[in-house]
Amino acid sequence: MNKTVRALIEIILALVIVGLIILIFRSVMAPVKFQNEKNFRYENTIQRLKDIRDAEGAYRTINKHYTADFDSLINFVKTGDLYIVKMVPDPTDTTFRRSILDTIGMVSVIDTIFKNRADFNPDNMKYIPHSGGQIFKLEAGYVEKSKIQIPVFQCSALNTQILLGMDEQSIINEDAKLTVNDKFPGLMVGSMEEPSTDGNWE
Repeated sequence: MNKTVRALIEIILALVIVGLIILIFRSVMAPVKFQNEKNFRYENTIQRLKDIRDAEGAYRTINKHYTADFDSLINFVKTGDLYIVKMVPDPTDTTFRRSILDTIGMVSVIDTIFKNRADFNPDNMKYIPHSGGQIFKLEAGYVEKSKIQIPVFQCSALNTQILLGMDEQSIINEDAKLTVNDKFPGLMVGSMEEPSTDGNWE
């Protein structure tokens, strides 16, 4: 074997080794990259679900029920008001033991609940971040507890929406781990079965 052929073989072997190193590195880093991107998207989606929960809570305070209509909710955030109340002594109580709530004014929803959120835009509330414009599933209704009808709501997004464009097999694996443990394959706040406003990330 002459020197030229030997040198060529060594170059080819070196390239094969470098290629194998790159493939191994990518296979090791792929799950890490997926997890980091998933965490980033989850963080943004959770914040939006918290915004929806806060808006629904304010909506219920005024309307005595939740809404399943995003347009109504967004319009309420933009234009709605909340009562400012304070507790004062009941003027009809001569024992001075009872108090009543006295409405002393009104304040806008957006300037109260979202006043510390400089980047908050109510028009974006219904959209799942990083999903290409897909909309959260929003539900509202009532559950009966001790013969009392209690308002409930639920807002959710599937992993296939939250993680859109990411590695499909990794998303399938992620969902499989959740469903086998009887967990929702995505993010959700509230419940249509219980009077709860908790998120499934909490």
